[in-house]
Amino acid sequence: MRKLIQSLTLSLLCGYVSAQAQEFKLNTSSGYLQNKGVDVMAFDDIYPEGHQSGVSIIMHGNRVATNGDIRFEPTPGQWQPVPIQRNRVSDGTANSITTWLSFPDSSRHLKGFNPMIYPDFQFNYTVTVRGEATSVVVTVDLDRPVPEQFVGKVGFNLELFPGALFGKPWIMDKKQGIFPQQPNGPTFSQPANYLHSGHFNPTPQTDAGHLSGHNRAYNPIIADDIIAEPYAIGRRFTVRPDDPYNKFTIESQEAELKLYDGRMNHNNGWFVVRSDVPAGATQGAIRWVITPNVVNGWFYPAVIQTSQLGYHPNQPKIAIVELDKRDSKREKPALYKITEEGETLVNMAPGQEWGQFLRYNYLKFDFSDVREEGLYQVHYGSSVSSVFRIAGDVYERGAWQPVLEYFLPVQMCHMRVNEKYRVWHDLCHEDDARMAPVNCNHIDGYVQGPSTLTQYMPGDVVPGIHIGGWHDAGDFDLRVESQAGESYILALAYEAFQLGYDATSIDQIKRVTEIHQPDGKADILQQIENGVLSVVGAYRALGRLYRGIICNDLRQYVLLGDAGAMTDGIIGNEDDRWVFTENNPNRELTAAAELAAASRTLKGFNDTLSVQALDAAREIYRVTEVTDNFSQSAKIHAAAELFLATGDKAYKDYLLAETDFVVQNISRVGWFVARAEKAMKDSKFSQAIREALPGLREQLEKQAAETPYGIPYRPRIWGAGWDIQDLGYRYYFLHTAYPDIFAPDMVYNALNFVLGCHPGSNTASFASGVGSKSATVGYGLNRADWSYIPGGVISGTALIRPDFPELLEFPFLWQQVEYVLGGGSSHYMFLVLAARQLLSESKNIHS
Repeated sequence: MRKLIQSLTLSLLCGYVSAQAQEFKLNTSSGYLQNKGVDVMAFDDIYPEGHQSGVSIIMHGNRVATNGDIRFEPTPGQWQPVPIQRNRVSDGTANSITTWLSFPDSSRHLKGFNPMIYPDFQFNYTVTVRGEATSVVVTVDLDRPVPEQFVGKVGFNLELFPGALFGKPWIMDKKQGIFPQQPNGPTFSQPANYLHSGHFNPTPQTDAGHLSGHNRAYNPIIADDIIAEPYAIGRRFTVRPDDPYNKFTIESQEAELKLYDGRMNHNNGWFVVRSDVPAGATQGAIRWVITPNVVNGWFYPAVIQTSQLGYHPNQPKIAIVELDKRDSKREKPALYKITEEGETLVNMAPGQEWGQFLRYNYLKFDFSDVREEGLYQVHYGSSVSSVFRIAGDVYERGAWQPVLEYFLPVQMCHMRVNEKYRVWHDLCHEDDARMAPVNCNHIDGYVQGPSTLTQYMPGDVVPGIHIGGWHDAGDFDLRVESQAGESYILALAYEAFQLGYDATSIDQIKRVTEIHQPDGKADILQQIENGVLSVVGAYRALGRLYRGIICNDLRQYVLLGDAGAMTDGIIGNEDDRWVFTENNPNRELTAAAELAAASRTLKGFNDTLSVQALDAAREIYRVTEVTDNFSQSAKIHAAAELFLATGDKAYKDYLLAETDFVVQNISRVGWFVARAEKAMKDSKFSQAIREALPGLREQLEKQAAETPYGIPYRPRIWGAGWDIQDLGYRYYFLHTAYPDIFAPDMVYNALNFVLGCHPGSNTASFASGVGSKSATVGYGLNRADWSYIPGGVISGTALIRPDFPELLEFPFLWQQVEYVLGGGSSHYMFLVLAARQLLSESKNIHS
């Protein structure tokens, strides 16, 4: 009986929607088609390889489909060719959006970051998306027919987000199915596009043979030779017929629809609906009618954003309420205390109207005057926040500690990492590393110029660099900025907060790390040592800094799982990682600053390494020439840290000589000059700095006012969490040096943003395993298991252009859930420790 009632309710709801539905209209201010709670965007975004571009559908607060565009493969991945967008015009009169695109994008053919191999077919095409009553019509026009060898290869794809579809139904004509949890065979084979590669770059920087693994076995660069049979073929396809909030139908008027599973070729693939471009077709080659179900009267449910971890009694406490901008009704936010007897109302008051940001309106609910310790929850109408604590010890356990207890140990390279019964990864990369080939444009942005810049020839084994370091995210590479940068953040944290925390045993001789096995040494010092061992070891071997160490082919690069499986551990063969070098004054001088700071903290812990780090920093500072404003800033950074490390007058004199530059670039250099300025004790220099700081404060206050969160949110591709943490970290040094000019608020605001007070419906803490609700699916070494690394901090809420903040629970979206070294987790740890310190001082003042 209950099932019958549910079925009737669903039928009535869908029927009511149809009867009441309005039309899709182009919103000229937003630039996309809208019909109540459903939006159809077209080529607003810029990142097709990250599932952010083309035609996209957002239904009742969720992005359900994206990347609607012409592609050369039924199930493309990160390295498959994407078009170049020429122009985009929205036409209110025609109620349409038209985009002009072309293949190839020669700037990406065997060149640049994420190089691609383009098939030998040049053509232009347009994609027109037009609202027609309750549907959206997508039409593709080509300027020439598809050549015979590419018929069945060129088609229009629309990707469906798999995380919301597992176990959910679909219908294709008379056939029904369930989206499976894992990709299922059978597969079929066909000739690969790789066999018909174009010649679009007269000076390719990447060897196609090496990039493809010489086509000897599976390689992610080739995604069309073996693919899964389509789950269904037909003319009318319905997604989620069971759910009125996510149901939409696609009808193809020119070519068959095919439902593919992109995970058969790429673990990070999505489901794909596709129509091949018919042979000989040009105008109207593809014509789809997409009809999303529009639920009448739907409003985006209010989302209450608070810190998932909680608040110190002395801390500012502001809940943000995110509302549908069409909703003029206002409730009163209320704070409840949760006790053994139940909920008790503590405070109820009208929310402060902040206004519109992105696509939502915002209220602010300030309950800073609540200081009584306990469990709390904010209510707004039928919406509730997560339960959080107000407590004096809120930052004392399980807050910053997971970064040191789990994340940094798990990321350690040249190590076996154990956690009691568990092996996070085995001893890895003992065979590091061979000198990279010259004139090499490698995957992931590494470029080796015409010289190795060292005594080593391409392919030579470089001794002494198979020690220390941390794997960066899921890529397992060691970039100099992540290695030296991580050591630097930890060094400044040690100096500021004097951490002696010990929960881990690290043995650099036996190459074994044991999580939750204390060894009597401060974990933070052992981690600083681990980073410096890599950077200084390579510097002493190469006679210069490395750019980085990375696997040499794409099949290794996409490894999921144990880092120990990447290479065989035998030195000098073809599976060894490559070490790259470069001339980059900005990066080199920044590393010098970072090594100088690390040397200070290693004094008395590892005196030999401390001396070596300082010697390297001095020499890099001496020989590196300034070439632009960025490298000039980096040299000032190096001088400041070297002065703090040595007290040498030469570094002080250099800083004094650059007073004008420092003042003119105070927004870039002020945070690190602040500590040196206090130690220099030069009244004229101090006065010049102080006179420049009010302008910087005004600039930061203006940025903070851009959002209701008191912190700027300016994502490009990656979520802005890392940038926001970095801003809060730098701001701490301004506040502690000049508390009369800079209030501490931005430190708290940055921390709260990371801990859950950020835009969008997913209010999870970006710090995995920290808080009531956190990112427990992360882009780390265990992402294939839909798992996480405690203490890892994800990139966070991304922006689907032009105005949709999104944080999906999906382990393969690096721009939303990736972990990183050289910031990320260590910046987060720093912010927690900074808040703890500042609030402790505030408590002492109040008492």
